[in-house]
Parts: sequence; C-alpha cells; structure tokens
Amino acid sequence: MQYLDFEQPIAELESKIEELKNLSNVSDGVLDKEIDSLRKRVDKLRKSIFTNLTRWQRVQLARHPDRPYSLDYIFKMTENFVELHGDRYHADDKAIVGGFATIDGQSVMIIGHQKGRDTTSRKYRNFGMANPEGYRKAHRLMKLAEKFDVPIITLLDTPGAFPGLEAEERGQAEAIAKNLKMMAMLKVPFITVVIGEGASGGAIGIGMGNEVYMMENTWYSVISPESCSSILWKTWDYKEQAAAVLKLTAPDLKELKVIDGVIPEPLGGAHRNHEVSAEAVKKQILQSLKRLKKLNPEKLIEQRIEKYASMGAWKTVK
Repeated sequence: MQYLDFEQPIAELESKIEELKNLSNVSDGVLDKEIDSLRKRVDKLRKSIFTNLTRWQRVQLARHPDRPYSLDYIFKMTENFVELHGDRYHADDKAIVGGFATIDGQSVMIIGHQKGRDTTSRKYRNFGMANPEGYRKAHRLMKLAEKFDVPIITLLDTPGAFPGLEAEERGQAEAIAKNLKMMAMLKVPFITVVIGEGASGGAIGIGMGNEVYMMENTWYSVISPESCSSILWKTWDYKEQAAAVLKLTAPDLKELKVIDGVIPEPLGGAHRNHEVSAEAVKKQILQSLKRLKKLNPEKLIEQRIEKYASMGAWKTVK
C-alpha cells in the first residue's frame, strides 16, 4: 500500500503493527493486546485525518495509483461486458474504453477513461489522456446506445484531453465540441460519475449526463491546481492555494449545484476497498436509472439542457 505524505503517521503505526504481528507468531499471542490497542489508534487517527482533508489532499487521493479505474468498476459492477473498439475514422484510442454490459439485468452502454498501473500500461493508455479518436469512439458508442434505447453511463478520470500536436492536427477541439452537441440531444438516460480526476474538456467531453455524481475524494474543474498555479504565479509552488480557491472537490461542486450528489468512499479512500467503492457507485447508478427511465426522450433532453444552462451566477448591472 502506497501512503501519501499526510498519511505518514498512519503508515508508521501500521508498520509497528506488522512488526508486532510477526513477533506475535513466535510469542504465542502475548502481543495481541498491544496490537489491538495500536489498531484502535490507527482507526482513530485515520478518522481524524480523513474528516479534515484539504482540497489539495483530495486532489492527491483522486490521483492515488492504487485507486480503482474505469475497468475495475466495470468488472465489479456489471455483467456480460463486451468492449467495443475504434472510431471508424482513424484508430482505437486506449485511453477511453466502452461497450455494452448489464447491471442487475439492465442493459447499459458504459464508457470511461482508463489509466494504467505501471509504466507499460500507462504508456499504452496514454495516462488516461484521450486523443480525438477516443472522443469519436465515445460519440459512436453513445449514438449506438441511443439507437437501441439503452441508457448511457460514463466514468470520468482524466488529467485532460491529450495536448499533443498530432491530437490538434486531427481535430481535438472539434471532436470534443461535436460530443457536447450530441450529448445535449441524446434521447436516452445519461448518468455521469467522476471516479478520479475530472479535468476540463477532457472530462466533460464524455460527461454531459442528466445526472452527474462525484466520488467523495475526486476533483472536477476547468483546470488542474498545478496549471492554475503556473498561470497565476508562474510556478507550480502555489498548487495548494490554487486548489483551495478553485473549489474543485465534490462537496464544493454539490454546494455550487454543478453536480447532483456525492458518492461516499471507504474511510481512507476508494483505493482502500475497491469492492465497497464499486458497490456504492452501482447503488447510485441503479437509483438514478430508476428515476430517469420514467422520463420520455423529450423530457430527458429538456432536463439536460436546463441543467447546464442554469449553471453559474450573474448579475445585471444598469
């Protein structure tokens, strides 16, 4: 288990517990009482730390390398997943995965950003940064779902759309803009969940759902804290201050009415228990599907357009 910097006090106690457990094996359980006492201290400390997280600490948790990714959620939440490939124009982007599946017997189209866990898979998945063909693949899959009257679920986890020259040459901005127009007019229920990082157009390029939810320790913003810091202060050194003023966490965006709800994570973060995290996401998806399936296509489109048109605040100055 990899520990973040603010988790070091927990790491030290858990290291002591492991040492005592090894000694206990040869001392016939004499140290069990001490081990139980340390475990209680760890639980208390973890609760204290994770109920008082800063915005920057939540950003760090959203990027934790052990955090469940889209395919982890898909394989734990769904049955009969059949991945579909290619955009029918250029290539198959490995940073976005998607296909038909069932959730408790309900057919769905599920699409998400996919990161890698080691050097090889991260390179293969382009660190979760999609090229235009990834957004065009998502476009094709969403229209396919609409054709067969199947609800759409998208899982967002990207540091942003790929900013390379070749992506721009192949129409990165056009691909995302085309998706936004298409998603606004989809005639089927559409649910979006931010499961990690939700950066800018790279995230919303597949995330214009009728209902949008965020996992408890995720972030969703037009810009990352580091990039914001580099623009305002010409250095990354102020990323923590940038995270604070961006108000990019799930509680912030729920208060601002950008999202519809916050999905709880296990104490310590989603990486602590993939099964519990996936079950929480599945529960929310099923609740949303039950609600949205009652709306006819016209109401779904109207609700979606009104949702995004009403975001933000403004004043009329005479």
